[in-house]
Amino acid sequence: MGRLFGTDGVRGLANGELTADMVVRLCQSAALVLTKGRHADELQALGRRPKAVIARDPRVSGEFLSSAVSAGLASSGIDVWDAGVVPTPANAFLVREGHFDFGVMVSASHNPAPDNGIKFFSYGGTKLPDEVEDRIEAAMSEPPLAPLGADVGRIIRFADAEDRYAEHLLATLDRDLTGLHVVLDCAHGAASTLSPRVFREAGARVTVIGDQPDGLNINDGYGSTYLERLQEAVLTNGADFGVAHDGDADRALAVDHTGQILDGDVIMAILAVSMKQAGTLANNTLVATVMSNLGLRLAMKEHGITLLETAVGDRYVLEQLASSGSSLGGEQSGHLILTDHSTTGDGILTGLHLAREIKRTGKTLAQLAQIMSVYPQVLLNVSGVDRKRLAKNDTVAAAVLAAEQELGEQGRVLLRPSGTEALIRVMVEAVDIDTAERIAADLAAVVTRELAQA
Repeated sequence: MGRLFGTDGVRGLANGELTADMVVRLCQSAALVLTKGRHADELQALGRRPKAVIARDPRVSGEFLSSAVSAGLASSGIDVWDAGVVPTPANAFLVREGHFDFGVMVSASHNPAPDNGIKFFSYGGTKLPDEVEDRIEAAMSEPPLAPLGADVGRIIRFADAEDRYAEHLLATLDRDLTGLHVVLDCAHGAASTLSPRVFREAGARVTVIGDQPDGLNINDGYGSTYLERLQEAVLTNGADFGVAHDGDADRALAVDHTGQILDGDVIMAILAVSMKQAGTLANNTLVATVMSNLGLRLAMKEHGITLLETAVGDRYVLEQLASSGSSLGGEQSGHLILTDHSTTGDGILTGLHLAREIKRTGKTLAQLAQIMSVYPQVLLNVSGVDRKRLAKNDTVAAAVLAAEQELGEQGRVLLRPSGTEALIRVMVEAVDIDTAERIAADLAAVVTRELAQA
C-alpha cells in the first residue's frame, strides 16, 4: 500500500477511499501524535485539555466528514472548536491566532465535489512535515487514546471565526480600495461570502460570480481552474480586474481589464518588486518552484531579486520560506504565501494585495503585468517509462544538454519524474511556441526510447 498522505493531506473519494471510519481513526492517530512533544508541558502547566480548530469547505460530504473529525478528536480528549465553512487559510490563521494545538481542514481544494480530503496544521498554523505525517499514519495501528467521564473532549461552535479572519485580512492593508471595481469568482466554494465581504469592506466595488454553493457545485465550471466565466464577467461589467479562487480559497489567479489571464508567476513578480521597493521583501528573495516560468527568473534578475527554487508543491515553498527567512513565495497555480501575514497560501490575501498595488501605483493590472514576459511553456507527460533510470541515462542527459545549448539564455529545459505515476514530465520553455514544441517532442522521443519499461 502507498503512503496515505499525499502532497497536501489525505485525499480520496468521499465515502469511497475516504470513509467516516477511516477519518475517525486518522484523527485519533493525529491526537496521539500532535499533542505530544514540546507543548505537553505547557498544557500540563495550564491545566487544560489540548484544543483543535476544525473547518471545511461547502461540499456536501464535508458535513459527515467534519463530524467524523470531531468524533475522532473529542473521543481522544481534544476540545474541538468548529469554525464551520471557512477557507483553508482561515483555519491556519485561527490555529495561530488562538494558540490552538493544531487544526484540521476538511477540503479537496480544486477537486470536484465527490472528492474530499483531510489536512492538518500544526501549532502555529503551519503544515506538517513529511515525518510527522508518517508518524500519524503509523499511529493508526496503535490503540487510540480513550479518556472517560470528564476527560473526553468537548465540541464548541467557533461562532466568530469568520469575523476574526476578516478583521485580520483587512488589517494587512495600508490603504483602502475605493474606486476599484473587481469581479470575484468564488468557485461556489469556501470564500463565497467572505471574499466579497472583505473586498467591499476594503472599499472596492464588487461583482461576484460562483457564489452560490449547494454542496455539489464546488469548482464546477467556476474558479481558478475555469477562468472563462471570469474573463467574460470582467469584460461585460467593465471591471478593473478579476480574481478567481479555488474551492478552499488558498489560491488566486487574476484577469486584467482586457480579459488577459495572470497566473501565479506574474502576480508574484508584481508583488515581489513592490515589496522590494517598500523594503518588505526579506533578503530581497522570492521563493518559487522549478515549474515557474523562465520569464519570472529573468524579471527577478533584472530587478536584483534572488530567486530560490523548490520542488513542486506549496509545502516545499513553505519549507524554503522558513529556512531562508524569506517573506514571499508561491506557485504558478496561484498559491502565494506572504509570510508577514499568513502561514500558508491565501487567495483572498493575494487578491487584496494585488488590488492594493493597482491602487497604490494608479496603473492598470495590464500595465503592472508588463514587469515580466511570459515565455511559451510546453509540458509533455511520457508514460510507460522507468522513472528511476532518468538520472543515470547518459543519452538522455546528452539530449538535454544539446537542447539547453540551442536555447541558451532564451529558454529552459526541465525533466522530472512524477511523484505518483509512472511518468516523466518534459517541460521546455522558449521564445516561440514552435521551438518549445519541437524540442519537447524530440526530448520526449529520447526519453521513450531510452527509458521504456521492459
